[in-house]
Amino acid sequence: MNLELLESFGQNYPEEADGVLDCISLAVTAGFNKYGTLLAVGCNDGRVVIWDFMTRGISKVISAHVHPVCSVRLLVYICIMLTCCNFVLFFSWSRNGRKLLTASTDNTVCIIDVATGDTDHRFRFPSPILRVQYNPRSLSNFLVCPMRHPAIVVGVDGSRLIIPLDDEADTTISALFDRRGLHVFTGNSKGRVTVHRASDAQLVASFRVTQGAASTTAIKSMEFARRGDWFLVNSADRIIRVYNSTEVLACGIEGEPEPIQKLQDLVNKTMWKKCCFSGDGEYVCAGSSRQHALYIWDKTNGNLVKILHGTKGELLLDVVWHPVRPIACSISSGVVSIWSQNQVENWSAFAPDFKELDENVEYEERESEFDDEDEDKIVANLHNRDVDDLEVDVCKIAPIPAFCSSDEEGEDPNALLFLPIAPEVEDTDDTWAPPPEFQAPTQDENYHHHHHHHSKRHYSSSDFSRENSQTPPRRKKAKTHDISLEGSPIHDIHPLLSNKPHKDKNTHSKRSSAHGTSHHRIHKSESKKHSHRDKYKSSS
Repeated sequence: MNLELLESFGQNYPEEADGVLDCISLAVTAGFNKYGTLLAVGCNDGRVVIWDFMTRGISKVISAHVHPVCSVRLLVYICIMLTCCNFVLFFSWSRNGRKLLTASTDNTVCIIDVATGDTDHRFRFPSPILRVQYNPRSLSNFLVCPMRHPAIVVGVDGSRLIIPLDDEADTTISALFDRRGLHVFTGNSKGRVTVHRASDAQLVASFRVTQGAASTTAIKSMEFARRGDWFLVNSADRIIRVYNSTEVLACGIEGEPEPIQKLQDLVNKTMWKKCCFSGDGEYVCAGSSRQHALYIWDKTNGNLVKILHGTKGELLLDVVWHPVRPIACSISSGVVSIWSQNQVENWSAFAPDFKELDENVEYEERESEFDDEDEDKIVANLHNRDVDDLEVDVCKIAPIPAFCSSDEEGEDPNALLFLPIAPEVEDTDDTWAPPPEFQAPTQDENYHHHHHHHSKRHYSSSDFSRENSQTPPRRKKAKTHDISLEGSPIHDIHPLLSNKPHKDKNTHSKRSSAHGTSHHRIHKSESKKHSHRDKYKSSS
C-alpha cells in the first residue's frame, strides 16, 4: 500500500457519503484493525461480520454469541421486541489483528481467533458489560467495565485486578487504557478522572473536570488518539475537552491540568453519542445523539470544519475513523455508512508536461523525436544524466511510517492484514447413486485395469459416497471462565435492552385495547375463511 500517494495536500477529513455496508443483520457497533484493512461490525443477533475494507466485501462471519433472533409481531403497529436478542455491543482488536475481543448483552466476553473464527476463551460475568478493551501492547489481559462495578483488568488465564474507585458510592464509571497500555484512565459521574498503573492499580494522577468555578459535570466517555498523547473527555455538559496525558501525569494527584481545546455545538447545544480522533490525531469527530450527523473539528485551533448529515429521522449508534485514511464510518438504522473525500482526477499533477485537451487535435511530431540520438537536445540538461541512471531498489521492503509507533523500528511480521476467501463451490448431491448397470470391481479387474489402460473400470455406490463425503473440520472448544464479582447487580438488564416506561398510560391502554380488537378481528376473519372453505368442499 503506497500511503504516500494517498496524501491529500488540502483538508484531511471526509466530505461526503461514499456508500453503505449492509450486513443483513442490524449493525450495532464497528471497529477497524490497526492497519485499516479489516472492519469488524457487531450485529444484534450475536454475529460479527468482518469486511475487507479494500474490496468492500464480506471476508468472514463469526457467530460468537449465538442466541435467538428478535421476535417480530405484526399488529396494528409493528412492534420489534429486543428483549430476547443479544447484541454484540463492544469489541476491540488486538495489536496484530489476529484476536478480537467481543462483549454481548448476554454478559459474556469472548476472545476470537480472526483467521479461523474459533472462540479461544469465553468469560461469563454476573452483570451486564458496558465496555471492553484489549491491552494495546499485550495479548495477556484486557479491560472490562461491568455495570455498577469498578473496572477490572482481566487476564486470559482468569486472573483479575480491580481498579479502585475514587468514590465508593459512585459506581458509574468509564475506563480505558492509554495508548501504550501502561495506565488505566477512569472517569465517574462526579467529573473526576483518575489514572492508575495497569500493573498494580496504583493511583498516580487525578483531576476534576469542572464546568464553572466550582460545579462539576458527569463524564460519559473517554477516547485516546492513535498518535500523540491526546485524549478527549465527553461530559454531560455537552462539551468535549481535549487533554494531554503527559501533562496530566506530570500534575500528579489532585492536579489541575487545563484542556487544550473545548469543543461544542454553540448553536444547537447538541449532546454527543460517540466521539473519536482521526487517524493522525489532528481532527476530532463527534456523533450527535439526536440525529444522524457528524461534527468534525480541527484539534489545533478548535474550528468546526465540517458537518456531515445522514438520513433524517435516524439515530446514530457508533462512529469510527479509519486509522490511516480520511474515512469515517457511522452506524444508524442497522446500516454502516461510509464517509470519505471526493477524489478528483488531476492527471497534470502526476506529469508536469501533461496537457488536457477538450477535443482531439492533430499532433505534429518533431523531426528528431524517434531518432536514436536526439540532435535537438539542450546541452544544459547533460548534467541530469547521473540522476536518470540511479538504481531503484524494488526488492527491499521498507516499513510504512503510518503503521509504526514512535517506539518501534519496523512493522509486526505476524500481523494479519487480510483474510483469505475460498471460492464458492456448490456442494455435490450426496444422495446421487450410480446407474444400475455399474457393478463393483473385482480384485482381478482392478489389477487388469492397473496394467491395461484400455480396459474400463466399474464404480460402486460405496466408492462415490467415500469420495464425496468430507468430514467437516472440528471446531476448537473454547475455555470458559466464570468471573465472580462481589456486590455486582446480578438481576439487572443491560441499558440497551431495558424497557423504558411509557410516558402516558392512557395511550398504552389504548394501544393494548387496539391490539386486542385487531387480534379479535383477525381471528374472526380466519374463522370466516375456514367456514367458506368447508362450504366449498361440501358443495363440490
